Amino acid sequence: MELWIILSIAAAAFQTLRFMVQKRLSMGALSAGGATWARFVYAAPLALMLAAGYAALIGWRPNGMGALFWLFALCGGLAQILATWCVVALFARRNFAVGITFKKTEVIQTALVGFVVLGDRISGLALGAILLGLIGVLILSDGVATGGRGFGRFANRSAALGLTSGALFAVSAVGYRGATLEIGSEDALMRAATTLAMVTSAQTLGLGAWLGWREPGEVTRVWRARRQAIWMGVMGLGGSLCWFTAFTQQNAALVFAVGQIEVIFSMLVAVLVFREKITGRELCGIALLTASILALVGLG
Repeated sequence: MELWIILSIAAAAFQTLRFMVQKRLSMGALSAGGATWARFVYAAPLALMLAAGYAALIGWRPNGMGALFWLFALCGGLAQILATWCVVALFARRNFAVGITFKKTEVIQTALVGFVVLGDRISGLALGAILLGLIGVLILSDGVATGGRGFGRFANRSAALGLTSGALFAVSAVGYRGATLEIGSEDALMRAATTLAMVTSAQTLGLGAWLGWREPGEVTRVWRARRQAIWMGVMGLGGSLCWFTAFTQQNAALVFAVGQIEVIFSMLVAVLVFREKITGRELCGIALLTASILALVGLG
């Protein structure tokens, strides 16, 4: 099994744990913006120490961080903030497992954005596996939509939040892949760690300033919630490092497609931790997603 596949699965596991903590924090302790910022502010110092420590260990000096790097990195960082905000808002509208699967339209959208921006291409078989996963997502989202028949069942705020977050995560992933490819190093971990450190620092400063302006007192509440929030930062750092390193080696759409195993992880969390029930329709969607992931692993 190739390294990028292992990293994608590990990233999905970290991300599931992070969203579990983030859901708890967004259910009363913090606003959607505060819960989103907590994910960055507690990860940024760790990311900076990791990048600096690893650079010192291998004797690397910053190289390749020009205008194009910052364009990719900052666009990706802003898109991730907005996407995470959408996901946190989605948590309040439906159960944990389906809230996560709603954003999985990011895979097919990432394939499109990656082709347009970076010229990344995928094979016909891989595209078929991604589309199979998309069908699974649509089946799952059918359980979320309420009211109306046919397409009308998808015309609601939950569907809009899910689709929007998917589009923003697609832009974010392609931006991060573009940024890592600009770093002047042959070491994949060094490229990933450097990009991650720069992005999380910018996100911490930018969103922190926004919260100070638009949500007075929220920064203080994030600090008060630090005993839980710090774990969100740790899990977020682990997941992002795995994602970023995988992006240095493979098309972002394929990385995200394998990362859909997060749906299975989130289903287990929903049942075992939050005591939520999974419907037959949702199980059918999970089965299709599983088949999609297995196909992509086989192709990888």
